[in-house]
Amino acid sequence: MSEHTTQVIAALNNAPGFENVTAQDCTITRLGGLTNIVHRVDMRDHSVIVRIPGTGTEKYIDRAVEIVNSQAAHAAGVSPEVLWADAASGIMISRTIPDIVTMTPALFASRAGAPARAGAALAKLHTSGETFEFQFDVFAMIDDYLLILGTKDVILPDGYHEIVAAAAPVKEALAANPAPLAPCHCDPLCENFLDDGERMWIVDWEYSGMNDPLWDVGDLSVEAELTPAQDMELMRAYFGGDPSAAQHGRVVIYKAMCDLLWTLWGLIQFADGNTAEDFWAYATGRFDRCKALMNDPQFEAHVAAVRKG
Repeated sequence: MSEHTTQVIAALNNAPGFENVTAQDCTITRLGGLTNIVHRVDMRDHSVIVRIPGTGTEKYIDRAVEIVNSQAAHAAGVSPEVLWADAASGIMISRTIPDIVTMTPALFASRAGAPARAGAALAKLHTSGETFEFQFDVFAMIDDYLLILGTKDVILPDGYHEIVAAAAPVKEALAANPAPLAPCHCDPLCENFLDDGERMWIVDWEYSGMNDPLWDVGDLSVEAELTPAQDMELMRAYFGGDPSAAQHGRVVIYKAMCDLLWTLWGLIQFADGNTAEDFWAYATGRFDRCKALMNDPQFEAHVAAVRKG
């Protein structure tokens, strides 16, 4: 039985219809999660996911916004139903999707059609007409995360501020041709994609908001470690054909910017003592990948294509 059994059952008892469930009535299984305590609870007639937020996450995640966006994502047809959620505690109870596989980079490589199914799911979300609370602005978030880190005993990777300065032309190119905002996941880790072999589902809307939709495409490519061929499979499914130079360039730009942002996020986890993984290695690894991409001779051409539109 899970070490968090008491917490999980107490959380589940808040949801309508589950007030009287006890530990003896169910099987509790710990699931993955870098910052939260997440469990699947299987009962005789129901199966649900119980998410209890990690310590310190309230400093940078607005749970009220997350609830609204999770419900909108369900209405868009890409995410499971939220059965109960509480903004004050951050607890969320959602319906389990049967017969799915939680994706990883290895599974994106080995499951035929997985990049295409993910691209189709993102396109369905982005064109759904749903509206999310919050506007995700990568450059504003970088500034916010730097302010948070300024209150903590942690150092930035060597050269971080130089790379932030080198991102100024990227920001200018994006501003020259702003994309219509769409409801976006904004944190498309592989583990947030659930595949049943026919369609891809998306979960965990903590960082979601209205955003340039190609952020999701670029970020997923990075998280899933897609090859150039898989990248093209993802983009063709998303765009319904070959991407234009400007569309492809925008995806590449966001590959670099997501690593720049999540470097800081990783440093916050490191400073907060999160032991879910080695967050110093996570942060410095992402930063090194960002530097390599921005120093690639082709990167400037991608920025020019976005600027041209």
